[in-house]
Amino acid sequence: QVQLVESGGGLVQAGGSLRLSCAASGSTSSTYAMGWFRQAPGKDREFVAAIGWNGGDIYYKDSVKGRFTISRDNTKNSVYLQMNSLKPEDTAVYYCAADSATWYTPVLVTQYEYWGQGTQVTVVS
Repeated sequence: QVQLVESGGGLVQAGGSLRLSCAASGSTSSTYAMGWFRQAPGKDREFVAAIGWNGGDIYYKDSVKGRFTISRDNTKNSVYLQMNSLKPEDTAVYYCAADSATWYTPVLVTQYEYWGQGTQVTVVS
């Protein structure tokens, strides 16, 4: 069992930056693939970024490439999402997710086993 707690969300002006953090607890959480997803009001939850258990595989949603950076620190059982050049369309609740897969890095909502409670990101113009 893995527990995930997100932090770092908030209100920011367009063009600004935020850094989301996700702290994982539970056995072997440092060997889990980790992902960030987001859900805007009235929309489905969507993939944002994912990183393999050893940091070797990284994937991004096309619209965030070059603006967002996912990273992890396995010594702290944490994953991060640095978000720069934020746009109003980035407004959503951001969720951290974990999966025990080690042979591939999941990018679909249905592939992830564990989810955090989410943190709100609001970008105003």
